[in-house]
Amino acid sequence: MLTRDDLLAALAQIRVMAPVRAQEVTGSTSTAAQAMAADGAPEWTLVSAGHQTAGRGRSGRSWEDVEGHALLFSFVLRPALAPNRLGLLSLLAGAAMAGAIRDVSGRRVTCKWPNDLLLHGAKVGGILAEAKVRRDRVEYAVIGVGVNLDPPAVENAAGIGDASLRDLLAAFLRRFEEVYSAGEPSWEERVKGAWLPLSATIGELVEATTTRGDVVKGRAVGIDDFGGLRLSTDEGEARVAFGDVTHLGTR
Repeated sequence: MLTRDDLLAALAQIRVMAPVRAQEVTGSTSTAAQAMAADGAPEWTLVSAGHQTAGRGRSGRSWEDVEGHALLFSFVLRPALAPNRLGLLSLLAGAAMAGAIRDVSGRRVTCKWPNDLLLHGAKVGGILAEAKVRRDRVEYAVIGVGVNLDPPAVENAAGIGDASLRDLLAAFLRRFEEVYSAGEPSWEERVKGAWLPLSATIGELVEATTTRGDVVKGRAVGIDDFGGLRLSTDEGEARVAFGDVTHLGTR
């Protein structure tokens, strides 16, 4: 598992000093990071665990891990973003982790919109982005990341095999910070430029839920400036801002 020194060394890779918390077992690293953020913890505050007993996924799902065989961490951001652009943080985290896995292990992991990491079509990791919004302003966001080294005993799970947790975390932070903190072009374009080459969804025929709550089928053709998925359907273009997306194949 990661130690406090590991977390500090990873943050040093991006020339940042921030509070860190490394635990053997916790309920949820995101819950812990949110509590720290609510108490005023600064950007890049970092929490890790060797095992989670109440890990969370998107839409209220649980996240399972094999104790000691997963990279599990959450960190605090205080972005100057409009709330309707928070979805881009999840995409950026997914792209950064997919790239980090390739840097460290050589495995080609892809990103399924909006927050899954896939290896040969099976889920190897996921991203959970949560935020506190007040008066149309983002007070803080917490990004939770989980990556399996060995897969848990759940359907369609995979693992990346042996890899250095410290190296994976450092590579992730370098890739995330490079896009998150860069100047021009626009931040939205930088995120799309990082995510699109790693996408498992673009070009696929998918079934998804639109912003109006309608279930639609169409071909995924791009990402908008809010992180939403753009679909080409028989009725024209549709935008999917939330919900589950099922890949139906490329034909």
